[in-house]
Amino acid sequence: MKKQFTYIAAAFLFSGMLSAQKIDLNAMPKAGPTPTINIAQPKTFQLKNGLTVMVVENNKLPRVNMSLSMDRQPYYEGDVVGVSQIMADQLGNGTTTLSKDEFNKKVDFLGANIGFNSGGASSNSLSKYFPEVLVLMSDAIINPKFSADEIQKSKDRAIEGIKSEEKNASSIASRVSNALIYGKNTARGEFETIESVNKIQLADVQNIYKKYYAPDNAYLVIVGDVKFDKVKPMVEKAFANWKKANTTFAPLEPASNVAKTEINVVDVPSAVQSVVSVGNINNLKMKDANYFPATIANYILGGGGEARLFMNLREKNGFTYGAYSSMNASKYSPDFSAEASVRNEVTDKAVKEFMNEINGISTVKADELANAKAKLKGSFIMSLEQPATIARFAVSQKVNDLPADFYTNYLKSIDKVTTADVSNAVKSTVMPNQSRIFIAGKASEISEGLEKLGYPVKYYDANANPVGKPIAMKADASVTVASVVDKYITAIGGKAALDKVSSYTMTAAMSVQGQNIDFKTIKAQGGKELTMVTMGGMTLQKQVFDGKTGFSEQQGQKVAMTKEEIADNLKNTELFEELGFAKSADYKLAGIEKIGGEDSYAIKTADKSYYYSVKTGLKTGETETVKAQGQTMTIPTTFSNYKDVAGVKMPYTINVNQMGMDMTMNVKSYEVNQAKETDFK
Repeated sequence: MKKQFTYIAAAFLFSGMLSAQKIDLNAMPKAGPTPTINIAQPKTFQLKNGLTVMVVENNKLPRVNMSLSMDRQPYYEGDVVGVSQIMADQLGNGTTTLSKDEFNKKVDFLGANIGFNSGGASSNSLSKYFPEVLVLMSDAIINPKFSADEIQKSKDRAIEGIKSEEKNASSIASRVSNALIYGKNTARGEFETIESVNKIQLADVQNIYKKYYAPDNAYLVIVGDVKFDKVKPMVEKAFANWKKANTTFAPLEPASNVAKTEINVVDVPSAVQSVVSVGNINNLKMKDANYFPATIANYILGGGGEARLFMNLREKNGFTYGAYSSMNASKYSPDFSAEASVRNEVTDKAVKEFMNEINGISTVKADELANAKAKLKGSFIMSLEQPATIARFAVSQKVNDLPADFYTNYLKSIDKVTTADVSNAVKSTVMPNQSRIFIAGKASEISEGLEKLGYPVKYYDANANPVGKPIAMKADASVTVASVVDKYITAIGGKAALDKVSSYTMTAAMSVQGQNIDFKTIKAQGGKELTMVTMGGMTLQKQVFDGKTGFSEQQGQKVAMTKEEIADNLKNTELFEELGFAKSADYKLAGIEKIGGEDSYAIKTADKSYYYSVKTGLKTGETETVKAQGQTMTIPTTFSNYKDVAGVKMPYTINVNQMGMDMTMNVKSYEVNQAKETDFK
């Protein structure tokens, strides 16, 4: 499977770039004077059940948006973690008066969208259908129809989602970091598992709905082509029967930062990138004097493409595609975090640069401060163009107990911040000496470098349980590159069967972000190869090599292969590349690694790795390190679902991970010995 999977990355990475406009990066426009902001207040009323309703009239378009949110602290779900999500999934499954099909047909007929989550709901519709959509949404909220059958379907989907994230380093990092900060058995630290989802029953869903999905401290925001006088009686009628829950909440479990900065490593054996996150919890609130200085400090540190982290880790060192930070002044879980995904081999270097920048943010330059102020003020002013912003500000003002003039004086508050204010705010919000450095990655490859940085290093599994330092498995002394290759060749059909194959054509399909992608590869003896990635009949990427020379083509632009690329293609011209391993000293046995949960022998070169199941001999995966647009990335591919094709077993499921996104190719067919010379022209 040499090379062809690498081109998927190039197709998605560069499609559209060729048409980008040229921008004079040196000509930065000067900021104008700070304008005076006048923010209209939404018209507000409250129902007897506690539901606060805010209406923003905007008649520019004949549309209406509704948003329901609940000001409710996190709560502990215990043995049935995930039940809130299962409950929310049921709210669109009909009501006690409408079946699921009837409900969905009505929504579709009105051309509306109605969605639900564990803390609220939303809708979007034409204004002439708003009254009907309001009734439908309120009916689903007040009179949900919970059934054991639908709950089981939701559980099945949830379990599939958990399984799909078992190897996702970002998901694992988020789960484990929260568990370590707040505790596994707390409202903010618990996480769903297959076991907890399986335990959820109808009664659990009904109980969570009654206790927590209620109008107490809830806000309904209506924005669009409506009249307040007409909306008020409609809302009062629609939500009059929604009963208060009067649920009392226990105080949130206490949480604190570590006494001294430490590294917490979560072992993800299949990871080719490390997810690095440096952070802490703090007490920052939006009404605090430090809020604006802390917001500005965060922008300078990691707020975008011109921030310090981005310029260091990406532009200067090429460790990652992006490095960012966030300062979250959440009512219930305020925190600071800086994060990036980096290649395994530079994980320790990336951590060092993270800490250098985080330590250095206590001092900012005057031009950095001025630029941050201009950008933050510009974003705020642009947000006012959206009518929903007015209602969002009004909800935020109540939920966060903000002064009445907080948003009216927003720009002035930014202008007042000095470099001294920033330095002072950093002391209580960033705290580099009391941070957890979370890393989800391949511990056997990254631990040695991390342990040289001078911080205590602790190891955990994917469920936040402490474990010993993972050690790379070594292959038995009798195992060699040749023996691994021999076992693989035997496993897929034997040398005699391979000799009968002079070429093969593979066609496959995948779905990426809702787009259907077709993939075709033709390979023949002598290193000849054609690779095409298409979407909707349009060629995104084409790569051709005829055994001597070749070219790549994208968006109609054809580029000849360089001498280096030709030489790379000629290193191994075998149709089944393992047959060429013995001809070169570049291939080295590097021990045993977990690939797709399976112990696999690793055979490596300078920029490629090949993995073969210890048990079956079949190839389980490959990784290749490539450079694109000045960035170095490692692309992992896994193979499974082998089936017989003309006496040779070939993989029918191929998974490629690009920039943290899993893309699964499902092979449609293989054709053997059908290639023509014209295919490689």
